[in-house]
Amino acid sequence: MKLLHTADWHLGQRFLFNDREEEHQLALDWLLDTIKNEEVEILIVAGDIFDINNPPNYARAQYYTFLTRLLQTNCRHIVIVGGNHDSPSMLNAPKALLSALNIHVVGAVATNLSEDLLLLRNEAEEIELVIAAVPFLRYRDLDVSITGEGGHERIARIQAGLVKHYQKMADLAAPYRSKNVPIIATGHLYATGATAAEKQDNIYIGNIENISAEEFPALFDYVALGHIHRPQIIGGLNHIRYSGSILPLSFTETQDTKSVYLIETNGSEISTINAKALPVFRRLKTIAGSLQKVKEDLRRFADKDRDGLRPWVEVIVETDQVIPQLDQELKAFTADMGIDILKVKLKRNYQPIAIQYENSPDLNDLDALEVFTKKCESFGSPPDELEELLNTFKELQNWMKEKEEER
Repeated sequence: MKLLHTADWHLGQRFLFNDREEEHQLALDWLLDTIKNEEVEILIVAGDIFDINNPPNYARAQYYTFLTRLLQTNCRHIVIVGGNHDSPSMLNAPKALLSALNIHVVGAVATNLSEDLLLLRNEAEEIELVIAAVPFLRYRDLDVSITGEGGHERIARIQAGLVKHYQKMADLAAPYRSKNVPIIATGHLYATGATAAEKQDNIYIGNIENISAEEFPALFDYVALGHIHRPQIIGGLNHIRYSGSILPLSFTETQDTKSVYLIETNGSEISTINAKALPVFRRLKTIAGSLQKVKEDLRRFADKDRDGLRPWVEVIVETDQVIPQLDQELKAFTADMGIDILKVKLKRNYQPIAIQYENSPDLNDLDALEVFTKKCESFGSPPDELEELLNTFKELQNWMKEKEEER
């Protein structure tokens, strides 16, 4: 049996105010062709199908069209779990209808946990695969809120809650070990030791890392993870992996090779795991240096022969001088080069006190938590108080997000 593990599609993402509909369509077309050519029988998508809770209509259409086209392939089962960017209610809305087509959606943890244990059957109605379908676990799933509890205690309870949830799923799956079929788990979180090209959402309060590789129950033959955009093995355990995103989602991810994992089974064993790289549908490039060097590098970059969509470029000009209307100058310089400059940053080599405010961070580069942190620091909050304030702010963010999802 052959499986494909993917995650972090982020359909509907706006990249510096530019939509990526065409790129995502090319990636989905490639994914469909791969499933056909490799004769994949089971597809697992480990969260963040969409980029925001309320994705644009074209992104929803891409999702449902892709699922419809999959029904014409050898893929017998499709398993989709929700990520922290997804709306559980939106994913689960057509759940009953999709299940009739062997498309199994777990947008959020079920009230009856046994419903999240998927028993995938072949045409003879025999169980061929067991999946402990674990989506992104929200605070209400972990039952970790205790009034008056400090930050460190909350972090410990979150981590314990995650481990407990996976153990419960393993206990439910354990009786099927005698069926001689693989038992697979999914997850959408930040595992200890994962490396990312840049900071990624700290989806729980406190420290970034949520669970270590050794804390996943040994019963699972493979753990298909999402959330980290770089494909990788976790904790030196070959069967615990992030597939990574299907597109680079920021300029810091341009050096990553985007891929999916093709997994073959033999009885209850995972016999092979191979990464299959995605093509580069649109080149993202960061060019940095003096203004003269930047212009030379832009010219060289534009002169290269390449397939795909028009490249998007981030420019960082290093200087100790003020350059008026730098953005307009560079865009005029590249007007006939077939590339688009999406972002221009000025990196000052010398920062007199009189112009220090010119080098303040661009709000577009900061998330809400970073803005709140900087505001607290400006009031001189001591480290222990700052940690408590940040944990409270993070709890408030998650509470507001969950309330929004319930509407």
